[in-house]
Amino acid sequence: MASASSLQHESEVTYENLTEMARRVRVDVLKMTHLAGSGHPGGSFSMTELLVMLYSKYMNVDPEAPREAERDRFILSKGHTCPGQYAILADMGFFEREELWNLRRFDSFLQGHSDIKVPGCDMSTGSLGQGLSFANGIAMAAKLDGSDYHTWCMMGDGEQQEGQVWEAAMTASHQKLDNLTAIVDYNKVQIDGFVNDVKGIEPLAGKWRSFGWHVIEIDGHDFSAIESAYDEALETTGKPTLILAHTVKGKGVSFMENKAEFHGRALNDEEMTQALTELGEEVA
Repeated sequence: MASASSLQHESEVTYENLTEMARRVRVDVLKMTHLAGSGHPGGSFSMTELLVMLYSKYMNVDPEAPREAERDRFILSKGHTCPGQYAILADMGFFEREELWNLRRFDSFLQGHSDIKVPGCDMSTGSLGQGLSFANGIAMAAKLDGSDYHTWCMMGDGEQQEGQVWEAAMTASHQKLDNLTAIVDYNKVQIDGFVNDVKGIEPLAGKWRSFGWHVIEIDGHDFSAIESAYDEALETTGKPTLILAHTVKGKGVSFMENKAEFHGRALNDEEMTQALTELGEEVA
């Protein structure tokens, strides 16, 4: 159980509360990328429920001690979607929420890709394909040290086209890293279009199973399914777990959904008004 944020006490972690937190995260992602004039809202939206559940109920982290040795680790391998992670970290109190509005500015610590200088971030990421290898190292270190913290790694689906991912998958299985859970945000869209048009990755679940992983396939926007998958991952022994989460790029805003255009483009003023209205946010 994570130790901070109004949603971090088990009795208060309800699907209603999680849904409201996910809404707030999406609103903050839109606002910070709009102010920056750049960023990656689409992929931030597709992983929102996955991260909200993870940080609200499962991650053992403390905003007052962000580098505590026994904390759980989270690696955002698809580092361009850091606005989604930043919004959650701010909500939890890792840093002041007002810092979100400085995203991508030269004098801000909130860079356009996940950065280890940010309280709550465990790796500087951005070059796709590298996060799982790094997560392997953390998980192996925990076993060598006799520590019981868990390592989580969020990857993109376009990232599955990277050879290093499969080298890391083979290593994790060989090392029996059951203290490692990887999640694929399978929204089916990458920067150049639909994933299976750019370079087909199916059968993805079968490939991960063939590499020796325990695979769980879910709807990545269903909190009940996410909760069950996380519980199952933590209970699995002898092998690492891969959660294949089927999601929607730009989930929650009609004109953003399933559009590669919003992989890396901030909304204009007119789009912002419509998007915020759809998310139930008062527009000034």
